[in-house]
Amino acid sequence: MSARVRAPELRGRGWLNTGGRDLKLSDLRGKIVVADFWTFCCVNCLHVLDELRPLEEKYADVLVVVGVHSPKFEHEKDPDALAAAVERYGVHHPVLDDPELDMWQQYAARAWPTLAVIDPEGYVVATMAGEGHAEGLARLVDELVATHEAKGTLHRGDGPYVPPAEPETTLRFPGKAVLLDGGNLLVSDSARHSLVELAPDGETLVRRIGSGDRGRADGPADAAAFSEPQGLCRLPAHVAEVAGYDLVAADTINHLLRGVKLGTGEVVTVAGTGRQWRSTVDDHAHDALSVDLSSPWDLAWYDDKVIVAMAGIHQLWWFDPIRRTAGMYAGTTVEALRDGPQAEAWMAQPSGLSVSTDGARLWVADSETSAVRYVENGVLATAVGQGLFDFGHVDGPAERALLQHPLGVCALPDGSVLVADTYNGAVRRFDPGTGQVSTVADGLAEPSDVVLTADGGVLVVESAAHRLTRLAPGALSAAGASTVDGPRHRTERKPTDVAAGEVTLDIVFTPAPGQKLDETYGPSTRLVVSASPPELLLEGAGTGTVLSRRLVVDGAVAGGVLQVTAQAATCDADVEHAACHLTRQDWGVPVRVVEGAAARLPLVLRGLDA
Repeated sequence: MSARVRAPELRGRGWLNTGGRDLKLSDLRGKIVVADFWTFCCVNCLHVLDELRPLEEKYADVLVVVGVHSPKFEHEKDPDALAAAVERYGVHHPVLDDPELDMWQQYAARAWPTLAVIDPEGYVVATMAGEGHAEGLARLVDELVATHEAKGTLHRGDGPYVPPAEPETTLRFPGKAVLLDGGNLLVSDSARHSLVELAPDGETLVRRIGSGDRGRADGPADAAAFSEPQGLCRLPAHVAEVAGYDLVAADTINHLLRGVKLGTGEVVTVAGTGRQWRSTVDDHAHDALSVDLSSPWDLAWYDDKVIVAMAGIHQLWWFDPIRRTAGMYAGTTVEALRDGPQAEAWMAQPSGLSVSTDGARLWVADSETSAVRYVENGVLATAVGQGLFDFGHVDGPAERALLQHPLGVCALPDGSVLVADTYNGAVRRFDPGTGQVSTVADGLAEPSDVVLTADGGVLVVESAAHRLTRLAPGALSAAGASTVDGPRHRTERKPTDVAAGEVTLDIVFTPAPGQKLDETYGPSTRLVVSASPPELLLEGAGTGTVLSRRLVVDGAVAGGVLQVTAQAATCDADVEHAACHLTRQDWGVPVRVVEGAAARLPLVLRGLDA
């Protein structure tokens, strides 16, 4: 029997959603506590927030979720930005601000997100890396409730969450916007779960499409429901006529694409099942309503299709409104920066799309690599950006310029592209002709999209200011731009020391209670390994079906990042109609090659490891 581990005390810079009260673990004694280590840039963390919502509702009198915000980007260390994110994403539990990752290290977290389960007596009983743990958590909570109710150590009752005051603004954390005929604008009002039509001034409310409550429902404008919608794409007139709707909306948290009839505001689901994608990569066309999606974040009409920035799995997908089919367009699901043919390239949470005036180039805001990239002639290339952990606010030649988590792009008629450089609070411009990056506006509150108006003006979706902002005339001219040589940052997660030569990578997988590995349709597990730089691994890169891999690490390389993707198929054990489940996790593990270091690297796929 392993020794019980007492949960480290919760300490940080401050608390949110507690009414100003600082919580201690002793205040939560008698409750089951799930500490959710997250960062608000991370789409996988947003998935977990959504997975936890029904558990928080079901177990409201015995379960307390505590969000521990351990940031990746510099902007995420700003307490005001964190407070905005907590509201933006509907976080209805206490949140501890952990700006220096002290709690992250105390709880030995190694990936965003990580969950730590603490029993009513204050002991850590499980840790879980990644997403997809809702069912396993529910079973574990049931076991803990039974055990501690019998012991008399479970205390039922309300938790410590105190909701903040409800703000009054027309928009609340708008995401994306598109221009309509006549100059009106349609805006995804993400935190109010609806689409809003504004007059050409960008302020006057014309109508709202959607009830404003989080949900999933088709129907007329006042009854339809979305969950944190983002990207919007108008269809060409001839396509809209056949499809039966005029615009496609990315219903991000519902993992759906929705069709909107602009004349009436009627909403219909056109792609997605509502389940989050956790499958294998293929290049087939699928019936659009039978395929799972994963956090579609933006949309653009390109290559005679709707291209989808599938942020949740680091890919681009396509959707054909006429054939009503969908499939993968670019990316392998590996979260990193690698150029090349579309099917082999790597991306990291693509969140913004825009098409060049001549239709030849699709610009992509690849947010987690802080990069601007583009698709052209079947190849994905990088214009600005250096990697998954390099960011800052630096203008000048593109090869040395830095951005910080951009969410939007807007192609201009002269061939250049504007970038909503979200975490720098700026609009940047990249000119392919000169290879230069400049800053055209700053001091903005988390700009998430840029829209070119019919008169040549530029509107910025200033998300954290809850408004659209018009750039000053002349901002796009050479005289209006500035050159910033700001700070350079690199996220320094503590690297894992590994030995040069042979290293065994072991993926530790324990099925959730009541489940077993499922080999009905072939091998139940899959492991994909790569490295950045590739020279780090002399042997061991590639795909296999065994959750253990012999790696050979090059001692001449000081270190790098191991990219590991593992998945396991399980089914319910000993039941007549067993449900099937797929657990998947992606890791980017910083490693340092050290003589005499460990020759084994264990990672937990489903962390039901006490």
